Amino acid sequence: MKEGTLELPGNCRLTSNYDVLQWDVREGCEVRQILDRIADKWSLLVIALLDKRTMRFAELRRSIEGISKRMLTTTLRQLERDGIVERTVYATVPPKVEYNLTPLGNSLLDTVQALVIWTETNQVRIAEARDQYEARQNESA
Repeated sequence: MKEGTLELPGNCRLTSNYDVLQWDVREGCEVRQILDRIADKWSLLVIALLDKRTMRFAELRRSIEGISKRMLTTTLRQLERDGIVERTVYATVPPKVEYNLTPLGNSLLDTVQALVIWTETNQVRIAEARDQYEARQNESA
């Protein structure tokens, strides 16, 4: 192997000495894409809402302030594609469609809740840090 090149393992198995910077380059590894999808603001809200119960599209849209119909559709499709959300269509007129978390989606809930708790716990400190940053930027301008 040439000096300065990375070995590209064929899988993403976590090891005790994994390199987080390899998430973008490991062959067949989609960790970065999955993290981008799960961690976006709309996906986190959908996952959190579906923790409580099965919901229909219109219920989800009403519950998520600021989301467009198109963005909710895209988010639900991506979460369904990744096996996190299940879409059930009932043969009625008009068709009834419901969304719920899959077992894989349910396994994310502790992580999502921990992230929300961390954010709530630290929001004042983060606001203070932002104010300090802005003050430094204004002083140097």
